Amino acid sequence: MMFKMVEKILYLGLMAMVLYASLLGEAVAKTKLSATKNISSQQVERNDYSVVYRKNGKRNWWEENQTPSTRFRVEQLVAPVALVGIGALGIGENSPMRGINLAVRDGMTGLRKNMPLRFDDYVQYVPVALYLTMGLGKGAACKHSFGERVAVAATTYLALTAMTQGLKYTVREPRPDTGVRNSFPSGHTATVFAGAELIRTEYGWAYGAGAYALAATVGFMRMYNGRHWLNDVLAGAGVGILSARIGYWLLPLNRHIFKIPRKQQAFVATPIYYSEVKGAGLACAIQF
Repeated sequence: MMFKMVEKILYLGLMAMVLYASLLGEAVAKTKLSATKNISSQQVERNDYSVVYRKNGKRNWWEENQTPSTRFRVEQLVAPVALVGIGALGIGENSPMRGINLAVRDGMTGLRKNMPLRFDDYVQYVPVALYLTMGLGKGAACKHSFGERVAVAATTYLALTAMTQGLKYTVREPRPDTGVRNSFPSGHTATVFAGAELIRTEYGWAYGAGAYALAATVGFMRMYNGRHWLNDVLAGAGVGILSARIGYWLLPLNRHIFKIPRKQQAFVATPIYYSEVKGAGLACAIQF
């Protein structure tokens, strides 16, 4: 029974990842194709790598601040909407997923016994921390400056908080352990999957695969600890991915409002020794 349950969980997760990867491949192909097509006479080259877009003689700041990562494409909605939709099938005592939810809960209870593990409370924040810091200095190659990544992360988690809290206190699904009515969707899972999608978008699948593996681990631990149903975790993953996409879709607006420069930051760090107090420190400077 336990092996069949785990097999179902792995199968659902694998299918979602395969679907999402295939959609990303199609999106990249379409982006490259569209980039080679007509660039109208309304576009005037600037001194830097960006382009000034003009429409009816007026500067189009929205298009000017677009990049392949920030441009909206309908296919980006498929995976998160599918995950949230599948998760919604588990809401209520008479839901289509009720049997699977109960089987997973009982299996996790037997697996956990009296040994809960709470590291998921902290690990959920690791991906977003890495997203912000991996590109500093001579770190991983990134697509956007530190200031842009801060804007994307802030927008992402504002959208995530609004969606998760709105659903939690609208749906009011009871938790499997305490019965408190704020189970759907899983906030921990949404948080970690948002960070994983941010890493994938900014640094590519070479880093994104590891971030998604960590996110899946946190989702598993939410069920292992008895805090969420399976459908809560699936919906949380969808909300997290969608929130990250919203963060990038709105980056052109943040660039325009906050005048965020589109250039890579400079990062310098040097050790300092204070002989008077026999202490040491580290001085850092970041150019946004």
